[in-house]
Amino acid sequence: MQTQQQQASKEVLHIPQVAFDWYDEYAHGDITRRTFLARLGTLGIAGLTLGAMTAALTPNYALAHQVDFTDPDIKGTYVKFDSPMGHGEGRGYLVVPTGVDEMNEAPTVLVAHENRGLNPYIEDVARRLAKAGFIAFAPDALYPLGGYPGNDDDGRAMQKTLDRGKIEQDFIAAAKMLKNHTFSNGKLGMVGFCFGGYLVNKLAVDLGADLNAGVPFYGTPASEGFENISAPLAIQFAELDKRVNATWPEYQAVLDKLGKSYTAHIYPQTNHGFHNDSTGRYDEAAAELAWSRTVEFFKAELA
Repeated sequence: MQTQQQQASKEVLHIPQVAFDWYDEYAHGDITRRTFLARLGTLGIAGLTLGAMTAALTPNYALAHQVDFTDPDIKGTYVKFDSPMGHGEGRGYLVVPTGVDEMNEAPTVLVAHENRGLNPYIEDVARRLAKAGFIAFAPDALYPLGGYPGNDDDGRAMQKTLDRGKIEQDFIAAAKMLKNHTFSNGKLGMVGFCFGGYLVNKLAVDLGADLNAGVPFYGTPASEGFENISAPLAIQFAELDKRVNATWPEYQAVLDKLGKSYTAHIYPQTNHGFHNDSTGRYDEAAAELAWSRTVEFFKAELA
């Protein structure tokens, strides 16, 4: 019997690229859900209903559950932190490997979510990092509004109402709290996806030498301050992600001019969000390769 994920993968094979492009526009607020569904309805693909296409393209977080929250190798809790320059107080999901304590310290990794709050996929990413030996912390930008609401549409609308500068300050405060955690070895990495990828690039500027390694997944760069970047970057791109990729040539030129340390990986025939295993954009081979590179990069830079 086929699993739900296997069935969804077969459906994805029949969805044309333009549908993924429309989903990207919808996910980033460029078009409404009504427009997105109306466009999908014009495709008329034989053997694939509008409902099936929508289900394949939008998140099903049951598919993104790789590490159970009761896994004996980790311990996850929700903790609050002070953010005087942001929203005053923040909250996030902290996951610590079993056996890590004051005598057995570990490197830390800040996890930055997309433009919709701390959803189950991002929480699972934090657990994956803890399984790999890192103290992981994933803040929820929506905490000032009550936290991630349980669905992405509402989460996206909520995040749009928040001041981006204050969100950035919340993540800076979270980064400093995490780096100074009692069990930290003093090294801080950061990984983020989509808006979170932008946050990695932005905090590489704002934190300077306090950030020791950064991995932005399909994130746009900061607008200025590149000379402050100290952390080596492992930058992950999806080949079909026209919106984000258009920003790379200029960003690359600046990094080269300033002599910054970076590697850039472009994954062939992948869409924005290819690491997110809850949607039809997920590309298993590319996601696993990108993730293995991420973990090895952190192990090398944060030891």
